[in-house]
Amino acid sequence: MSDTSPAPARPTAPVLDVWCDLQCPDCRTALDDLSALRARYGDRLEVRLRHFPLEKNKHAFAAAQAAEEAAEQGQGWAYVEAVLGRVEELASRGEAFLVDVARELGLDAEEFDTALIDGRHILIVDADQAEGKAIGVTGTPTYVIDGERLDGGRSQEGLRERVEEIADRLLAGQG
Repeated sequence: MSDTSPAPARPTAPVLDVWCDLQCPDCRTALDDLSALRARYGDRLEVRLRHFPLEKNKHAFAAAQAAEEAAEQGQGWAYVEAVLGRVEELASRGEAFLVDVARELGLDAEEFDTALIDGRHILIVDADQAEGKAIGVTGTPTYVIDGERLDGGRSQEGLRERVEEIADRLLAGQG
């Protein structure tokens, strides 16, 4: 007799959506918290970058598209961290900086340049921004976990602890 019943489903990791503007100094500050969360939870917590380029940041929309190209080339987080680590340089150099960062990371810089020209990732960025607006995101960084929106644009104090409380509760419920 063979058992053809499906294997028990593995619990899905809780999701932390991080609404971010890659030209935002506050988002750069949030990198430490995101790194700590990713280190603490590993693949037990899915951390997703969501794009929310602010109008005041001239190069944020292009940076979001470039981050999507980096993800397509397999280095999304490394690229995001590199760009956020140098937001002042992005502000002064714009798209040339975005292509240079790709080159520094060993990515196909020519493909980055082409992606920024042909706009192949615009729909992803637009969709993220529209969803953010629909759920009340007004600034960056903003976190959403288990339906709770946490606004880090005003203050990031206590946000990582709050995310950890929610993640721990969700993960305990899976065990």
